[in-house]
Amino acid sequence: MSIFIKLTLKENILMNTETIEKLRGMKLTGFLDALSEQRESTTYADMSFDQRLGFLVDAEFLRRKNVRIATAMRSAKLKSNACIESLDYSKARNINRMLITELATGRWIAQAQNILITGPTGVGKSFLASALAEKACRLEYKALHIKINELIRQIMLAHAEGTYPKLISRLSKIHLLIIDEWLRNPLGVEHAREILDLLDERYGKLATVFCSQLPVKNWHQNMKDPTAADAILDRIVHNSHRIELRGDSLRKNSHQEYLKVQPLSSSE
Repeated sequence: MSIFIKLTLKENILMNTETIEKLRGMKLTGFLDALSEQRESTTYADMSFDQRLGFLVDAEFLRRKNVRIATAMRSAKLKSNACIESLDYSKARNINRMLITELATGRWIAQAQNILITGPTGVGKSFLASALAEKACRLEYKALHIKINELIRQIMLAHAEGTYPKLISRLSKIHLLIIDEWLRNPLGVEHAREILDLLDERYGKLATVFCSQLPVKNWHQNMKDPTAADAILDRIVHNSHRIELRGDSLRKNSHQEYLKVQPLSSSE
């Protein structure tokens, strides 16, 4: 009997080792960690096989979801650690809490709607856009934050290198595109037509956020091709949410607070 028990224990150890190596080989690390927890804890002793298996599968599912979200966050190239929960809803900023609550559901992305965020420099346009993108990533949408000049540079470079179809294909997989510093400089004729082509690809299928210091009413006059301007605004303004931020520069306020707490140097 003792020999039988020893052989059984040896076989179980061998089987467990082989199983663990297979799980490792399949990169089921969430499953493996949960399995290790179950083997070391008495919490699961009275559970059925199906219940314990369910916990293992849930652990692996959650791990993979977290990896996808982390990857989406990195790919989005967000400029700050903004999130919906950290927004300032004071009246001075003119952020509608009910609107943000609705946007946080992500339905506007699924419905391929746009958001136009305007306001003076430093008021938090990019921060708000990043907060919306961070939430989108948590909902497992793909997002990308890019300044308009960099976007145009990539488009023109892609034309020169013959990789334009590849670039458009990549951008067509971005559920939420944030175009920052929109119309910071007047949009030339050639560049306006390139942006129009991009918006044509996204219209009705993908969501876009535009961040601009200019009020929407001044956008048309800052595009040098009136025909392209009409077409661009037709695709941007309709089916969009408008957020007009107000208040003092957040960077200026942060700098003033920093100066308040700095001790004077001996030379002063």
